Amino acid sequence: MSKPVLKLGLPKGSLQDVTVQLFAKAGWKIRVSERSYHPSVDDPEISARLIRAQELSRYVEHGFFDCGLTGYDWIVENGSDVQEVCDLIYSKSTSAKARWVLVVPNDSPITSVKQLEGKRIATEAVGLTQNYLKKHGVKAEVEFSWGATEVKLPELVDAIVDITETGSSIRANNLRIVDTVLETNTKFIANKQAWKDAWKKAKIENIALLLQGALNAESRVGLKLNIREDDLRKILEALPALRNPTISPLGQKGWVAVETIIEERIVRELIPKLKAAGAEGIIEFPLNKIVY
Repeated sequence: MSKPVLKLGLPKGSLQDVTVQLFAKAGWKIRVSERSYHPSVDDPEISARLIRAQELSRYVEHGFFDCGLTGYDWIVENGSDVQEVCDLIYSKSTSAKARWVLVVPNDSPITSVKQLEGKRIATEAVGLTQNYLKKHGVKAEVEFSWGATEVKLPELVDAIVDITETGSSIRANNLRIVDTVLETNTKFIANKQAWKDAWKKAKIENIALLLQGALNAESRVGLKLNIREDDLRKILEALPALRNPTISPLGQKGWVAVETIIEERIVRELIPKLKAAGAEGIIEFPLNKIVY
């Protein structure tokens, strides 16, 4: 009897490299050939394939994949009936959610979605935009755009609905955000029939656990130090911790070892304070996963 295999869909395009890196931190090495859409995975229980994020939820819904990673926006756009396993908030440039936004030129008189009645809008997410207009009781012409949507303003369309992570590109093109249409982030999704299969569900849940653990660790580091017991209270007052720090006695009487996890961004301010408080042997080390 052949061993079961989980069919995994991975996003092709802007999310590809960061997704492969995330899986590596979670414990799976994925190798992608430039000319192949079938990456190799160092796990005989996983068969992976690359496909555009815009289409992936449809293929998961129809069972071509047991599970996959794609944006919440494309699940909504496709109207896909899938099992949402977990949120994985990451992207190619930030660790924050992205937004689909309604955008007009800076000098446009449009300040509200209501003013788009009878106007023309360009976007890559036609269904998402039409649902947004319907929600606000606005009738407007929505046309599909193949990308570089902002260049169509103002000569070809009155407004666009585009995705942004930081808003820098919108500002650089002398454009203005009128409203947020949808917040989105990467989601790990599963086919509903696959979710009913005990083996597949357990495998998917294990992958989700480790992917989330890898994301939890991205902005944090481990810190170890030695301190005299008499100075321990001063250290604990200065030391922010994910949980109460681990304190262990050392072989040298009167000394203890302290170990904790902290936000990486505060290390440069914290280590000098710890040293001044009497800490010795301070070690900072990277983390691969934090599983709550």
